[in-house]
Amino acid sequence: MSVRIIVDSSADVAERFQKRLCVVPLTIHFGSEELIDGVTIDKAHFYQRLVESDQLPTTSQATPAAFQKAYEQTVQAGDSAVVITLSGKLSGTYQSACIAAEEFDHVYVVDSQTAAIGTGILAEYALSCVEAGMPADEIAAQLEQKREDVCLVALLDTLEYLKRGGRISKTVALAGGLLNIKPVVTVRDGEVVLIGKARGSKQGNNLLAEKIHTCGGIDFSLPILLGYSGLSDAFLKKYVEDSRSLWQDGAEKLDATLISGVIGTHTGPGVVAAAFFRKH
Repeated sequence: MSVRIIVDSSADVAERFQKRLCVVPLTIHFGSEELIDGVTIDKAHFYQRLVESDQLPTTSQATPAAFQKAYEQTVQAGDSAVVITLSGKLSGTYQSACIAAEEFDHVYVVDSQTAAIGTGILAEYALSCVEAGMPADEIAAQLEQKREDVCLVALLDTLEYLKRGGRISKTVALAGGLLNIKPVVTVRDGEVVLIGKARGSKQGNNLLAEKIHTCGGIDFSLPILLGYSGLSDAFLKKYVEDSRSLWQDGAEKLDATLISGVIGTHTGPGVVAAAFFRKH
């Protein structure tokens, strides 16, 4: 019995792994227009719309029916599945995956307790477990342990999008809303937490590097992924250059990806993020 790794469309992975995953889409709304993430709108077109539109988009969780379809395809192929979702505290997608899984044997749902590239590196780790020949139930149990070591740190251009989407409180947003303040956030226990503020991009990059150090260091034997949002990866390239000392001894090549529209809806453009497993 082969093992399929299923993720929702908020999970950002390096391009070379995308075809090895089954993706269940969430929905993005621009006013009354409903778009299927990754199907009827891709990442690049989403950010073009975001920049040009006067109307802020909203998102809807993946439905149980969407997961059921993926599970049925899995069972018909004689496979088992491990499903990795966006944090259940940020979306009802995890609950949808669990509801659909009640009707199926050999389908195991894991709440990543993180988001975006954080979920992505957990999915990449799951693929390595499949390659090692682990059965689905053991992979799911392993992921529930390894998710505790996932660190996701992001430098945002503004907290406004997170505030409008209800992902942080107005008080937290106000704390980061001062002139030219760049907030640094993480996902802790499944929720977005503000962990630092810097004035300007240069200081922000320095703070991002500092927060990565304070996470406990990077386990370079496990997946690492950088992410960015918006129309250009210029901020990300600048960050990599400025923080070269963080990576040069452990990573020959750093994978990077554009962050999905579902996550970009709540972070806005101009994000630079890093996800890695904490060193023990």
